[in-house]
Amino acid sequence: MIREIQLGKNGITEHFVESLLVQFNKVQTVKISVLRSARENKEDVKKYADQLLTKLGEHYTAKVIGFTIILKKWRRSQAGKSDMPFEE
Repeated sequence: MIREIQLGKNGITEHFVESLLVQFNKVQTVKISVLRSARENKEDVKKYADQLLTKLGEHYTAKVIGFTIILKKWRRSQAGKSDMPFEE
């Protein structure tokens, strides 16, 4: 199961990260739609993905598709892997 949440104009806040961690207690994959108010171009989405990986830790990987970030939680550390080879 994949949970979907939205990232708005406030960007990545502590509350947003906490809500992500709550979602990861229930599911392994979270899809984040980056709203227009939070971005100007696709590079902003990649920066948000990098910031999220920094805050979440090494058990997570991110994949950017358009203006969407797909985060996946792994049991083992995935240090050094940016794009995740997983099937839905």
